Amino acid sequence: MSIRRPLAAVLGLLAFSVAVSAGAQETVRIGYQKSSTLITLLKTQGTLEKALKADNIDVSWHEFPSGLPLLEALNVGNVDISADVADTVPIFAQAAQAKLTYFAQEAPSPSAQAIVVRKDSPIQQLGDLKGKKIAVTKAAGTHYLLIAALAKAGLQFSDIEPAYLSPADGRAAFENNKVDAWVTWEPFLTSVQRQLPTRTLADGAGLASYKRYYLTGTPYAKAHPEVLKVVYEQLDKAGQWVKSHPQDAAKVLGPLWGNLDVATVEAANAHRSYQVQPVTVDQLGEQQKIADAFFKAGLLPKAVDAKDVQTWRP
Repeated sequence: MSIRRPLAAVLGLLAFSVAVSAGAQETVRIGYQKSSTLITLLKTQGTLEKALKADNIDVSWHEFPSGLPLLEALNVGNVDISADVADTVPIFAQAAQAKLTYFAQEAPSPSAQAIVVRKDSPIQQLGDLKGKKIAVTKAAGTHYLLIAALAKAGLQFSDIEPAYLSPADGRAAFENNKVDAWVTWEPFLTSVQRQLPTRTLADGAGLASYKRYYLTGTPYAKAHPEVLKVVYEQLDKAGQWVKSHPQDAAKVLGPLWGNLDVATVEAANAHRSYQVQPVTVDQLGEQQKIADAFFKAGLLPKAVDAKDVQTWRP
C-alpha cells in the first residue's frame, strides 16, 4: 500500500492546524479605575479594540474600586495590564513580591490631589491636623501626600487618626462631618471643591509630584511586547486629545464619572498632565522616597527597593 495518501493527509492536517493557530483570537485583560482617564476614553471610544484587531487580539475590561486591588489582580494573573495607578500603589505591590514591569507613566500632576477641610473648620494649617481624624484611601497617592504633609509640619503619621475609606465613602464621611479632613484626588477633588464649602489645606506642590504609572506583569511584558507597543501609542494619542479637546473629553467623561458637569470635569482634567512618557529605572528616585516613608511609618511590612522592577520602552 502506498504511503503517499496518509502522508498527504498528515501534511494537510498540519497545515490546517497552523492556519487555525495563526488566526486564533487572543484576549488582553485590562484593569482600570474610574479615575483611569486615558484608558476609560480608549474603552468608551473603542479605539484600542480597533488598533489591536489587526493582530487578532480582543480586549476585556475589568473595573476596580482603587489601585491596590487592581495591582493585586495583576500580581495573581487575573488581569494582564493595569491602567494608571498612583505612584504609591506599585510600592505596596512590590512589598507583596509582585513581579512588575513599568511600561508607561504620566508626567507629574502635583495639583491633582489635595488635603481639604470644611470652610468653617478650625484647622488652619498642617500642624493643626495633630489628633484629627482624616479620611484617606489606603495606598493611594494621597496616602503619601498625607505622610509628606505631616512631616513638613513636624508630625508623624501616628499623630493623626486615619480613616481608610474609598473615595465615595471618604466623600460621604467628609460631607457628614464624620472626619476632620479628607485627602483626595481628581476628579473627586474638584467635585467636592465645587459642590461644598471647603478650603484646601495643601496640594502636592513641593510635597508629592504625583505621577501615575501603567504596569504589567513581567512575564506578560516579555511575551507580548507588541501589545504594549499598541497600548502605549494609543495612550499617547488619547493624552494629547484630552489636552487639545478639553470640552469634548469632558462631555465623554462626565457621565462616566457620576454625571459630573462639563465644567467640573474640565477643571479636574486641567490638574492632570496626561503626558504619556516611557519609564526608566533611573527615574524612580521618588518611588524610593515613597517606599522609605511608608516603611518608616510602619505601613509596609518590609523595606522595598523601588528599582527592583523591570521597565519596557517603546
